[in-house]
Amino acid sequence: MYDIAIIGATLARLLGEKYRVLLLERRTLDTPPVPEKPGKCCGGLLSANAQRALADMGLAAPSAIMTREQPQQVYLIDADNGITGTHPRSYINCHRELLDRWLLSLAPATVDIRCGVVTGNIETDADGVTVHFTAGGHNYSERTRLLIGADGANSQVRWRCFPTATAPQKYIALQGWYEMDALPADHIAIFDRAVTNYYGWAIPKGGLLAIGAAFTPHDNPHAHFAALLVKLAEYGISPGKLRWREGALLERPRHGSQLCTGAGRVLLVGEAAGWISPSTAEGFSYAFRSAQALAAALEPALEFAAPRYATATQPLRQAIKTEILKCTPMFTPWLRGIALRVQGRGEVLTPAEEVCATTGRDVLKWSSPTTRL
Repeated sequence: MYDIAIIGATLARLLGEKYRVLLLERRTLDTPPVPEKPGKCCGGLLSANAQRALADMGLAAPSAIMTREQPQQVYLIDADNGITGTHPRSYINCHRELLDRWLLSLAPATVDIRCGVVTGNIETDADGVTVHFTAGGHNYSERTRLLIGADGANSQVRWRCFPTATAPQKYIALQGWYEMDALPADHIAIFDRAVTNYYGWAIPKGGLLAIGAAFTPHDNPHAHFAALLVKLAEYGISPGKLRWREGALLERPRHGSQLCTGAGRVLLVGEAAGWISPSTAEGFSYAFRSAQALAAALEPALEFAAPRYATATQPLRQAIKTEILKCTPMFTPWLRGIALRVQGRGEVLTPAEEVCATTGRDVLKWSSPTTRL
C-alpha cells in the first residue's frame, strides 16, 4: 500500500523522500520525445511569478528546456478599440513538453513512476483509496492512504471524487504552429470580442509561430480560430504553412466557490483545484505554489492534511478572487480602452498591467489607434 498516489507530475519531488509515493502520468514522458507531435496546448511561458515559485523550491529552469527565442516584451493588440502597445516582460520561453519532462525527472528515485496511464474508477473507504487504471493494455489497481489529483483541467480525480463541486467556466484552447519567413520580435496578446471573450496569443517558439486562443466550447471554436488568423493578418501577422495543431480544455474560475482543494483522503492541486489565473490563464505559478502548500500540509502527517492544506492556500484563494474582480475592466472593451488610453498619457493603471500578466509598476507604451505592426 502506498502512502500517497499522485495523478500528475508536479508534486512528486516535494514528497518522495518522506513518503512511499506512486506517480501516475497520462503522457508517455518516459520515452524519447517525438518531433512535431501535437502536445499540450499551452503557451509555455514561465512568468516572473512562476520563476519566483521555482526559486523558492530551490529550482531554476535549465537552458535545455528553453527555446532560442526569448522576447523581452509583449506586443498587445486591443482590436476592439484599435489600440496597440508594448510592455517589457521577462518570461522564460519554454518547450512545454521538455518542461514537463524536466519536472518529472526531479522526482526522487524512491517514487514509483508509471507513464501512459489512463485513470479509471476511484474508490474511497475508511482505510484508504483504491485507484484503478490502465497502462500498456493492462488493467491495474493500487491502494493508497491518500490520493492527490494534479491532473489539470477536466481533472478525472475531481469529477470522480467531487461530482457535486461547482466547476470553473470551461474554454477550448486551440493552437496552431506555423512557419513564417520572419518571426515577430515579441510575444503577442490580442483582445477581440468578435473572436473570443477571453484572449488570443502568438508566440515565437522553436523557429515557428504558435498561434492560439481560448474559445467558448459550443460557439464553433474552429470558425473563431479562423477569424483570429484573419484579425492577426490585419495587424501584419500573416503566418505561412501550418505544421500541426493541438487543443486542450481550459478552466477559468469566475467565483471563489469554483475552487476545490479536496477533502478527506483526496486532495487537489494546480488547475485540478481551479488554481489558474482567471485574467491571463497563467497556471504554472499557481501549480507550483499549491504544490508547496500541500507539501507543507503533509509534512506533519497524512492525517488531517485536508484542513491544513485549505488553510495554507488561503493566500492563493484571495489572489484568485482579486483577479476575478479585475476581469471586468480587463475584458469589457470600453473600460479597457479608457484604461489603455489614460495609461498612454503616462498614468499606470492596474487593468492594463493585468492584461500583460504583471503585478509590477512598469509603464506601457501605447501607439495611436491607427498604428499597426
